[in-house]
Amino acid sequence: MSYAQNSDVLESTASYATIWRDTEWNKVKRYVNKQRHRIFRAESEGKYRKVREIQRMLTRSSAIIKLAILRVTQTNKGRRTPGVDGFVARSDAQRGKLFVKIRNRNIKKHNPKPVKRIYIPKKNGKTRSLGIPTILDRVYQEILRLVLEPQWEARFEPTSYGFRPARRTHDALERIFFNSKSGKWNYVFEGDFKACFDTLSHDFIIEKLEGFPYVDVVEKILKSGYVDEENYYPTTQGTPQGGLLSPLLANIALTGLEDCLNISYKTYARKDGYEIIQTRGNYRSVRYADDFLIFAQSKEEIKEVYSILESYLKDRGLILAEDKTKITTLKEGFNFLGFNIKMEDNRKCIIKPSKESIKDARSKITEVFNYMKGHSVGELITELNPVIDGIAEYWKPLCSNEAFKSIDAHIWNRTMIFLKHLHSNKSMGWIVSKYFPKPTKNAKHKDQWILTDPKSGIQLHKMRWTKIERHNMVKGNYSPLDKGKSEYFKKTLFFY
Repeated sequence: MSYAQNSDVLESTASYATIWRDTEWNKVKRYVNKQRHRIFRAESEGKYRKVREIQRMLTRSSAIIKLAILRVTQTNKGRRTPGVDGFVARSDAQRGKLFVKIRNRNIKKHNPKPVKRIYIPKKNGKTRSLGIPTILDRVYQEILRLVLEPQWEARFEPTSYGFRPARRTHDALERIFFNSKSGKWNYVFEGDFKACFDTLSHDFIIEKLEGFPYVDVVEKILKSGYVDEENYYPTTQGTPQGGLLSPLLANIALTGLEDCLNISYKTYARKDGYEIIQTRGNYRSVRYADDFLIFAQSKEEIKEVYSILESYLKDRGLILAEDKTKITTLKEGFNFLGFNIKMEDNRKCIIKPSKESIKDARSKITEVFNYMKGHSVGELITELNPVIDGIAEYWKPLCSNEAFKSIDAHIWNRTMIFLKHLHSNKSMGWIVSKYFPKPTKNAKHKDQWILTDPKSGIQLHKMRWTKIERHNMVKGNYSPLDKGKSEYFKKTLFFY
């Protein structure tokens, strides 16, 4: 099957399940990635007509439809959550049928259904609304995301890190550390947009997408409305959290912060081919989705940020959240993305897990202990180790040794409570001899106080076993969608 053609005819006798199972997935992914690289390159070279041509061709291809269905129905976390129509594609036959249905349609004629609104509790006792599109609408959104993302990856700002391929929280934190090294950028504007995803201007987003072949479809998605307790409500602003296209549209709308602050870049090439990227201007910025920081060298300059942002906010239909927006300094310290950032006396910026993050980690671990109450030690260890490893992996690029010790102490306390409940009639000496054996000569860890399942021999992990490893910040505005940077990204594990 040629994935570049739009005239494939599927035999009527072929089963939908066979259509799906016979897919050559490596070929599908190679084709889609190749066209996405071409879109990025054409956009970078200013060949905008070519960008649109490739976008049209890729959108009509069988490959992108199948890849979108794969992610929506098999890969993404919400694959079993239905929209307003109640449909979920669980079987290969249903996925094959969905593929044929979309393959025989013109995407421009698609009319999205309203999203189903659900509410997720927040830490502060309030709720956050999510909009769940139908499976069909999610597939169309994923198709649009795949063809739109490479165009905008060539336009996005270097200090934008949220919801972008091969960029993560740690890149934003490393950028903060980088800004702090000179000792000049000490004044900080902590910015937070109030209900950003709910208030973004539709008109502004559509204006930014001018020239995109399927801008009309994007507009219909934005204005499709939502259903809350069986009542329909129209949407005149915002992008629903829960839609696959929403994070990209939000990033597109929020692009321009650096231009507003008059930040620019100059690239120098050394003789050895290494690029040096110099940032220019009176401000420095870091943005992760709708959370952002602005740095300045003086108190007067940081106070001017409020007025500088006025036009930026007005154009996008945004306002600042007064309770979360403030001016501070690196010396005073502040929290960002679950970490605490503070300049210590030796003029070194220390970034470590915040008190709130440590508290959340304790709660998460306690939940596992409570859920596993009454189960065997082996079952507890099997459930708990991935949680411990996940938290440690997320924290390990920062100054987390003290946090590791704190969590290990909490795990120890909960372990003792668990064992005493499991063996209420046994002495502590019996419990220790059964679950804390002396390490053998070949043991990886020589600590005797490691919870060990006597049947299988598996052991409960300790966070302090995790080695702190500095994260290498993604360079400048490098993107994995740039074929020329494939060597740079070859050691990075990601799927896009």
